[in-house]
Amino acid sequence: MLVDSHCHLDYFDEPERSEVVARARAAGVGEMVTIGTRLAASAALRAIADEQKVWATVGVHPHNAGENWTEAGEGPSPESIAAETAYPRVVGIGESGLDYFYDKSPRAAQRAGFRAHIRAARIAGVPLAIHARDADADVAGILRDEWDRGGAFAFLLHCFSSGRGLAEAALALGGYISFSGILTFPRSEELRAIARDVPAERILVETDSPYLAPVPLRGKRCEPAYVVHTAAKLAEVRGISPASLADLTTANFRRLFTRAA
Repeated sequence: MLVDSHCHLDYFDEPERSEVVARARAAGVGEMVTIGTRLAASAALRAIADEQKVWATVGVHPHNAGENWTEAGEGPSPESIAAETAYPRVVGIGESGLDYFYDKSPRAAQRAGFRAHIRAARIAGVPLAIHARDADADVAGILRDEWDRGGAFAFLLHCFSSGRGLAEAALALGGYISFSGILTFPRSEELRAIARDVPAERILVETDSPYLAPVPLRGKRCEPAYVVHTAAKLAEVRGISPASLADLTTANFRRLFTRAA
C-alpha cells in the first residue's frame, strides 16, 4: 500500500472527488492526507476527511499568510492553530512555510505565520507540513531558531524541490522529506541525487494534486492515484523494488503521523 502524504482533495468538487479517491484506492493508494491552506477552510476539510475516510491537516499556506498575519507579526496564536487539530481525522498542521518565488503575501507575514505554525505543531504534538520555495536560507534559519528556542517538533518538507543544503538542515533536526512528481521530470537530476541520499527512514511520497502530475502523465490534472509513478521513480533511484518502497514510505508515514498509526 502507498500513502499520498500531501494532496488537496478540496480542490475537487463532487462527484469527481469521490471518483478521484476511488481511483486512488484502486491503484493501491490506501490512504491520503488532504492539506489545509486556510484556517477558514478547516471545517470543510474535516467534513471531507469524514466523508472520504482520509486524513487531514489544518493551516495557512504562505500564499495566504497575509490574510491572517500582519507584517508586524500580529495574527492567530499558536494555541488557536493547535486547537484546530482537536478532531480524530486531523493528523497534522500545515501547510505553512515560505514562498519567495510568487511572493503572494508579504515576507514578514509569511515568516510570522511560519513561526506560529511551528509552535502550534509543538503544542499539538503533530507534524508540520512545510512549503519551501526560493527561501531555503530563511526556512533553514527559522527551523533552527525555533528548535533552539522551544525544543523539538516534528515536520516534513513537502514537495521537495530545494537544494541539498536545506535537505541536510532539515534532516539534522529530525525532519522528513517528501517527494512529488517533480522527481520524475527530465531536468530533475539534482533532485534525484538528493532523493538517493536521504536516509531511508526519512522519505515520503506525495502528489500535491491537483498539481505536478508525474511523467508519464505530465500536463494532466494530477490526482492521488498518480503517486504510484513518483514512487516507482523513487524506487528506481534508490535501487529497490516498488513494493519495498511502498512498505518503507508507509512505515515512515506512520512513524511521523502518529495519529494515523
